[in-house]
Amino acid sequence: MTRLPRSRARILAVTASLAAVSLLVTLVVLRRDDILGVALALLVVLCATVAGVAVNAARHQPAAEPAVAAPPAHRSGGLHSIDADTLESFDDPRMVAALRERHRAR
Repeated sequence: MTRLPRSRARILAVTASLAAVSLLVTLVVLRRDDILGVALALLVVLCATVAGVAVNAARHQPAAEPAVAAPPAHRSGGLHSIDADTLESFDDPRMVAALRERHRAR
């Protein structure tokens, strides 16, 4: 099953409804009682059905998912991948310096 994006569904609904209205006006103006009149009537019904389905598809689209924020750019120096609790758990400043060196080497 293919899903239409909301904007495409709206465009399809507007296009199909305009086609249905123009075919209906043509059918009323021509007043044909032959096979052409039947074909125009069937096209009106088809375009109206497509417009109805497109409107329904546009209404029932799931809400757009929020964009995922990009991770912050890597800055030179500093311990950006270590949280504050981990840093507080270090008692020895030499451990923090060794950890910084290991991150700079990457």
